[in-house]
Amino acid sequence: MKFEGIYTPAITPLTPDGEIDRQAFAAVLESLIEAGVHGIIVGGSTGEYYAQSSEERFDLAGYAKDVIGNRLPLIVGTGATRTEDSVEYARSAREIGADAILVSSPPYALPTERENAVHALTIDRAANLPIMLYNYPARMGVVMGEEYFSRVGKSKNVVAIKESSGDMANLHLLARKFPHIALSCGWDDQALEFFAWGAKSWVCAGSNFLPREHVALYEACVIEKNFDKGRAIMTAMLPLMDFLETGKFVQSIKHGCEIIGLKTGSVRAPLRPLNSDEKRSLQTVVATLKRTVAQITAGANHA
Repeated sequence: MKFEGIYTPAITPLTPDGEIDRQAFAAVLESLIEAGVHGIIVGGSTGEYYAQSSEERFDLAGYAKDVIGNRLPLIVGTGATRTEDSVEYARSAREIGADAILVSSPPYALPTERENAVHALTIDRAANLPIMLYNYPARMGVVMGEEYFSRVGKSKNVVAIKESSGDMANLHLLARKFPHIALSCGWDDQALEFFAWGAKSWVCAGSNFLPREHVALYEACVIEKNFDKGRAIMTAMLPLMDFLETGKFVQSIKHGCEIIGLKTGSVRAPLRPLNSDEKRSLQTVVATLKRTVAQITAGANHA
C-alpha cells in the first residue's frame, strides 16, 4: 500500500448521553469521501480512542469498514499501553478487512528504543498488514529514533510514518537514512517542509471539516509541484493551525465539523467543549481560510 494524499483521522460523534452516534459517524465518513480525501483513519487520538472501551473501538472500526467499503483505504489505530491490547486491535483490523494499521509507541510506559521496536514488531506479526508508524513523543513520552527505525524498518509491512515529533532533525533523519519508510506529515504547520522533503501524504485532523482546503495544499505541492501556490495556501492555513494548538484540539475539530453542518455532539471527559468566545473565534478563522484558499485555487493570486 502506498500512502499518498490526505488521510483524515475521523472524529467520533456522540449522542447527548455520551454514547457513540453511529448515524452521525456514518455522515462524517460520507462527507469525507464526497470531499475527495484519500484515506480515513479510525481509532486515533482525534477520534478519542483513549476515552473508549475496547468493545467500542472494535465496533467503531468494523462499522467504519461497513460504511466505507472499498471506496477509500481504512487505517485502524492500535494505540494502547499494553502490547497485548495493541495486538488485539491489530488482529481485529485484519479481520474486518482494514487496509493498514497505525502503530504508535505505548503511552506512559516509556520503553527504550529496542523495547519500543519489539512492541511494534509484535503487533506487525499479529496482523501482517501494511503499517504506518506514528511518532508523537508529546503524547507518548518517547521518541522513535534511529535505533528504532533500524529495527522496525526491516519489516516489509512498515511502509510509512506519521512523523509528529515537531523536530526537523527527525524529518531529515528519515528522509536521508530511511527513504523506504514513506514520510507523512503529522505536524501541521510543517506540511510545506514535509512536502519539500518528499512526503506524499498528510495526516491532518483539520481535514475533518476543511477537507478540500487540505487537499488543495497537497495537490499544489505534490501533484503540481507549485510551491509558490503551496506557500500561499499554507499562509492562509496557519491561523487555523495556531488556533488548534491553543489547548483544545479535539474540541476545536469537533466544532469545526459543526460549523459545516455535521452532527458531532460533545467530547468525553476529562475534556470539555469550547466556550462561546472560542467558538466565535474558530468560526472567523474558518471563514477567512475558506475564502482565501478559494481565491488562490481559482487562480486569483497565480495567474
